[in-house]
Amino acid sequence: MWDGIREHAVAAMGALRVVSGCIELTAGLLILYWRSLEKAVLINAGLSLIGPTVLILATAAGLTAMAEDLSWGRMALILLGVGLILWGVLGD
Repeated sequence: MWDGIREHAVAAMGALRVVSGCIELTAGLLILYWRSLEKAVLINAGLSLIGPTVLILATAAGLTAMAEDLSWGRMALILLGVGLILWGVLGD
């Protein structure tokens, strides 16, 4: 039973990263198309929300599938690490 959940988690993580990459490529093409510094800054600001969201969702999918294999201490360390990454990226 757990092998199926692990396969689904890997597929979900991969799909999230592919979608995220497509969004990034589209944003880059739009920046090149419009050739406007103001629009480029707006697009980059929008992308700053997508990256952390994908990070959280992909990590959650992986941790959910690995939940039975991880101790509570290791789970807390992983979540703390993700929190520190988000704090570093989004904090002032």
